[in-house]
Amino acid sequence: MNFFDEQTLHDLEFTTIQSWLEELGIGPTAKERLRTLKPSSHFDSLKLELTKLKEFHTIRVEGESFPGLDFDELKKELKYLPIKNAVLEQEGFVRISRASELVNALVYFFDKREKDYPTLYELLSEVYYTKEIIEAIEKVFDRRGNIKDDASPELYAIRQKINAVRNQINRNFEKEMRKLLKEGVLGDTKETFVNDRRVLTIVSTHKRKIKGSVVGSSKTGSLTYIEPEVNVGLNNELELLTDDERKEIFRILQQLTASIAHHFPLIQGYQNLLTELDFINAKAKLAIDLNADLPSISAEPHIELIEAFHPILWKNNRAAGKKTLPQNLIMDKFSRMLVISGPNAGGKSITLKTIGLAQLMLQAGLLVPMNPNSKMCFFQSILTDIGDNQSIENELSTYSYRLKRMKHFLEVANRRTLLLLDEFGTGSDPDLGGALADVFFEQLYNKKCFGVITTHYGNIKLKADRLKNAINGCMLFNTETLEPLYRFSIGQPGSSFTFEVAQINGIPLELIEEAKTKIDEHKVNMDKLLSELQREKTYLEKLNHEHIEAQRLAEEARVSYLEKKKRFDEKLAQQQIAIERDNKYVNSGKKLKSFIDRYQTKARKKDANQPLMEEIKKYLAVERGKIEQTKLAEKLKAEVNAKNPKKVKPTKREVDLYQRDKIVLGSVVKLIETKQSGTVEEVSGNQLTVTFGFMRLKVEREKLMWIK
Repeated sequence: MNFFDEQTLHDLEFTTIQSWLEELGIGPTAKERLRTLKPSSHFDSLKLELTKLKEFHTIRVEGESFPGLDFDELKKELKYLPIKNAVLEQEGFVRISRASELVNALVYFFDKREKDYPTLYELLSEVYYTKEIIEAIEKVFDRRGNIKDDASPELYAIRQKINAVRNQINRNFEKEMRKLLKEGVLGDTKETFVNDRRVLTIVSTHKRKIKGSVVGSSKTGSLTYIEPEVNVGLNNELELLTDDERKEIFRILQQLTASIAHHFPLIQGYQNLLTELDFINAKAKLAIDLNADLPSISAEPHIELIEAFHPILWKNNRAAGKKTLPQNLIMDKFSRMLVISGPNAGGKSITLKTIGLAQLMLQAGLLVPMNPNSKMCFFQSILTDIGDNQSIENELSTYSYRLKRMKHFLEVANRRTLLLLDEFGTGSDPDLGGALADVFFEQLYNKKCFGVITTHYGNIKLKADRLKNAINGCMLFNTETLEPLYRFSIGQPGSSFTFEVAQINGIPLELIEEAKTKIDEHKVNMDKLLSELQREKTYLEKLNHEHIEAQRLAEEARVSYLEKKKRFDEKLAQQQIAIERDNKYVNSGKKLKSFIDRYQTKARKKDANQPLMEEIKKYLAVERGKIEQTKLAEKLKAEVNAKNPKKVKPTKREVDLYQRDKIVLGSVVKLIETKQSGTVEEVSGNQLTVTFGFMRLKVEREKLMWIK
């Protein structure tokens, strides 16, 4: 069954996402789909929708030259095309022509990109590239959407006559107006139009002097509008020709409609394709605006959020110029019930809503604002109990409402359910409500569902610590400045910092100390212990962060040194080669110079230089032999290397996999993300339990590095 009820959508503010999407749609069909978009539990359909969206998102992000989705829907045209002898409006043909041009551009775009965007390519199954529709419409309409004069021979002849008659009417009118202007009988405006006929504006006292047809007068009666007698017959002829034009246009459009109707299935395909792309495009625009992406989808219930943002909070803070801190958390079958505690206004509810809204968006086929290395899954139902939902109309108190919701949760929850319970157990007597919340918590736990619960109840925190597949988490608090840090930390419960928050809100210290005497000493000590633990954890995290940063800087310095050393060694080697080459040239030059010095130019004997020439030949032969020997050595070396190729070094991934396989019980390992070292205490397949200082966490094998 599908349990994404309206209360859940309201509690997690999914309606805001719907309104954003509706604004990004172009046509009414997509806008309506976006406005009513709901999460789904049809997993196969969801995967297809997300794949289509991710492909379209990639097109937009990578700046592909995708055709602009500027179109008008064809609902009206599709309604009339199947009707015999129906006639579409002129605007309808323009819409069809533009749709055909756009679809042709889309077909061309995807023509060589089928392998890159396979699911989007499938959307083109109902359409194909054709110029027939466009050419048929262009024979009748010009680029401005007006019917051409030569749309038919009959229309051409009629419009020629209309132009001739209209020109004659204008010539007659100008002649008559010049004549009457000299006589001084025209009004200030001289002329006007009445019933689309050009008429003279005559001062009423002179109207009987003018030959023509009186067609009206001004409101005051001082002016009379007269159609010149010479134009009365011509205007009547013009009206008849205009009527002929209307009839011929009707016949042309009726004929064109019948021609276009043969392409009805294709035009239906235009409507389906363009409205679907409009729908996907709006979702892609939202993803780009929210910097959202597609996490990996796990077949089994699993949530691993990396740098996840609450989209509404992030967008509001961006508009206000504020920074939004991302959330990081992991929930799997070993930690499926997460109990979040900490001070009020510390971010517990935002963390819970971030998880819930991200899950709703994903299951509505939307990309989510988080690092794409995150991992999520699909749930059959998401159920929430957030905020004060008392109903005056139904005389239902907050606690009664929550009990009814809890009854519903206990009936429908299963291993594919995600429960989001804010301020769990509140609304009644703290002790009694806490006891009932304890029972509910255990019952929900036994349903094997996933759940995120925020609470101040100590017994719920303790229960989460004792149950095998439950885990505590807390919102961090700066114990020095007494301000919330809005950062989530998993692994231990948090103090409510009740007295600290009271202190920073100006409550006198003596009242706070008196309040401490009114409550159970064990509760005070417990809260104090949690505060101290959080203080120590914050300090250790600070040290760890500084250590990681120091390691990073040291690694950067080491890499920089190695790069500089490599460049220096290469430069030194090049210089050494150059020096050896230059020395060789110098020695050769000295030898040749000695030959030149010994050469006799004024010797009396013909063979005086013969011994020198023999020595030069011998020198050149030796040098040539050295060159040939070097070439032969290089050739032999190449042949040996070809027969005995060097062993390929294993890749980093192969080394990492080999090292991970070496991780066994008692191994010392390092958490790749934070560089923290720990000892493996328990091994369960790919899931390992590792102790990091005073923290004991369950970690997947691929997130660890073997040390020894």
